[in-house]
Amino acid sequence: MLAALRTAVLLLLAVALSALAAPALAQSKAAAETAFRDWLQTTVWPLAQKKGVSQATFQAAFAGVTLDWTLPDLVPPGTTPKPPQVQWQAEFQSPGRYLSEDKIAPLVKGGRALVREWGKTLAAIEARYGVPKEIVVAIWGRESAYGRAAIPKNAIQTLATKGFMATRRDMFLPELVAALEILEGDHIPLSEMKSSVAGALGQPQFLPSKYLAYAVDFDGDGRRDIWRSVPDTLASIANYLKAHGWKAGDAWGVEAVVPAAVTCALEGPEQGHPLADWTKAGVTRIDGAAPPGKAGDTRFLMMPAGRLGPAFLVSQNFYVLKTYNESDLYALFVGHLADRLAADGRIRGAWGTKAGFSRGDVRAMQQRLEKLGYDVGGADGLVGFKTRTAIGAWQAKNGLPATCFPDAGLIKTIR
Repeated sequence: MLAALRTAVLLLLAVALSALAAPALAQSKAAAETAFRDWLQTTVWPLAQKKGVSQATFQAAFAGVTLDWTLPDLVPPGTTPKPPQVQWQAEFQSPGRYLSEDKIAPLVKGGRALVREWGKTLAAIEARYGVPKEIVVAIWGRESAYGRAAIPKNAIQTLATKGFMATRRDMFLPELVAALEILEGDHIPLSEMKSSVAGALGQPQFLPSKYLAYAVDFDGDGRRDIWRSVPDTLASIANYLKAHGWKAGDAWGVEAVVPAAVTCALEGPEQGHPLADWTKAGVTRIDGAAPPGKAGDTRFLMMPAGRLGPAFLVSQNFYVLKTYNESDLYALFVGHLADRLAADGRIRGAWGTKAGFSRGDVRAMQQRLEKLGYDVGGADGLVGFKTRTAIGAWQAKNGLPATCFPDAGLIKTIR
């Protein structure tokens, strides 16, 4: 009886507090909306005007636009930014989950059909930009599921909200101005300019500044339409990669066998060596054949799970893929998917299961390594290549076999 009474009292108190808080919340949002309209006129309009945006385009873009309070990472005026919402205690997951067959297989099936359907267009794109059709289609698939993924947001509203009150608003303000330039110069209807919650546009998921720099009109209709035009989408991806250094005729990389005598601490973009040196050290393709390329070509070791997973020997083109998304696993996903679009062949190396520790444990280990003088690339709980090589170097210094990847026991040992 007492418990039931206590519950009833608590419920009534919660309702009362909610009723008191609602008007205050409404007032703070109303004040933010007023400040937002002032910011558009005093900050955004002068910047847009300098870029050649007309008053008519500016007014049409913001007609009826209000703040989108559903977006993540917002810091309303008068509030203190919250610490990054990273779940440091989340259980660590094997890198292999990112490349699991249930994620790859549907994109392989759909992508092969699209390679055939758009064969002539892709051949023309490859001839112009030097980027293989499979790489272009793989990025298309990874970014927007070949244009099928929902891109639900009004790009102007999204970018304006983030430019006004996001944690990284300094990044989003120039992107908002770039979006206005798109409306002014490319005549993309405002109703068609859709983005992700991060303000990335269309099927290739370009930020507006990337659109201005790299989007192309490949279908010849006078518009660079990465929302509805497949030729424009595919050519824009290829143009981006070419502009960032894609070397025509060079494979992104291959799965490799790396002898135990070759330390995993040699991984990373700062430790490239001629292909001849790798082959002399006994590194081969996974099938035992020689890796592709000329003896003097620079190649890099890439081991996303250290000795606890598959190894790859990659070219500079792998790091060009990383300019699209700064993640080893993203670039590996795209490269592997491209290979699968051309021919059957799964990654053969096994991904070891990682358990018994969390991202928080990894972060604490990274902080200890930093105090010991190792460069881990930032203590963020993620096992990037700098953390992997730091672990390998620490293991070698302490007389342990280098695995270049943490496990529960090693995390406790590194101090």
